[in-house]
Amino acid sequence: MNLLYSEMLRRSDPGQVAGLSRFFKTGPGQYGYGDQFLGIKVPVTREVVKACWKELDFNDLEECIACQYHEVRLAALLSLIQVFAHSKKDKARQQACIDFYLAHTDRINNWDLVDLSCYALLGEWLLDKDRSLLYRLARNGRTLWEQRIAMVSTMAFVRRGELDDTFAIADILLHHPHDLIHKAVGWLLREAGKRDKAALEAYLQGCDPHIATDPATPSKPSLPRYQSMPRTMLRYAIEKFPDNEREYLLSKHTR
Repeated sequence: MNLLYSEMLRRSDPGQVAGLSRFFKTGPGQYGYGDQFLGIKVPVTREVVKACWKELDFNDLEECIACQYHEVRLAALLSLIQVFAHSKKDKARQQACIDFYLAHTDRINNWDLVDLSCYALLGEWLLDKDRSLLYRLARNGRTLWEQRIAMVSTMAFVRRGELDDTFAIADILLHHPHDLIHKAVGWLLREAGKRDKAALEAYLQGCDPHIATDPATPSKPSLPRYQSMPRTMLRYAIEKFPDNEREYLLSKHTR
């Protein structure tokens, strides 16, 4: 058994399992149904990763990402981030990290696994590359997790002040049926708005001809987006607006 796997098993805390299982919605019919937990909180997982990642190869990561335990899969992803980040002068190794990530999206099957990994890997990798992969994931992702990966990966671009992909991918997912996509889109729109409030306001109003990155995105919505997007998405997106502006937009929401 590899070092990361054995150390994670050693840190298991049965007293935390029930609470984590409820938090990550593992009951029948819920989005995390059937997932299993060791009872390890994220800071502890990070400690284990910090101590172990240098000793791992891709076979070790393969064993961990295939594990039935949620926290071991997270540890594999956090370790992959470390390998990627410390391979800046080795583009072939970074490519291998991205290939590994994309080959195992079926194991990245809850919101925390997505959010703690995708923009540090896929987003960073695509900073100076063609980003059409994210559009394909948003439109044709096999699971809502792949679609969430598409949205949340744009955080890497937002942090560089590059907002167009965030707005364009948000448009693809604007009327997605699942609440977890509504929250992800709203969150990234909020982050974009923190960099450029006027750009977010234009997006919400539908006055954004600069969003032409995705040719499949309609050029003009039938209603201002703030009226037609899911209410949860809107609430997340305008969370940092002044109270009067936020209340006005919510009062005009029609969906």
